[in-house]
Amino acid sequence: MTTILTLDAQTLDRLDLAPAQTLIEGWLAEAQSSPGAIAHHEQEIQFQIDYPRDPTDPRELSEIPEIRLWFVRLDARYPWLPYVLNWQGELSRYTAMLVPHQFGLEGILYNPEALEIFVMQKVFVLMDWTQQQGIASRTKMKFITKTLGYELDDGFFDLVGF
Repeated sequence: MTTILTLDAQTLDRLDLAPAQTLIEGWLAEAQSSPGAIAHHEQEIQFQIDYPRDPTDPRELSEIPEIRLWFVRLDARYPWLPYVLNWQGELSRYTAMLVPHQFGLEGILYNPEALEIFVMQKVFVLMDWTQQQGIASRTKMKFITKTLGYELDDGFFDLVGF
């Protein structure tokens, strides 16, 4: 199942997290009464961003400061959000909102050091959060990181006790 979160200019400009909060807080309440229930929402969220721009504006959505700031705020509130994002496409776009990048002939080119820090921070957050939810899985962590161009081997997970 896919859940589309529509974000309009007013929501983004006001840094209003209400559309995401309503959905996510409902899922978290569900998880409190039924441990592991959040796992049913794995890879479910996609964003639809409706932000008016001048037709001559060449920027991608991830290059517009107002949109990026909304995603920074969302990530601060729900640092484990990549778990419920659609990993095919949406995770990359979400990452672009938070990691310095540029566009080239091959597509998006992240700042390598910034991406590495972002990926490892998310791995640590997700390891803790999924364990708390009773859904810890090395395979899922490996898939998330692979989507962003990183491979973690079992030795890493053994080192951190996951």
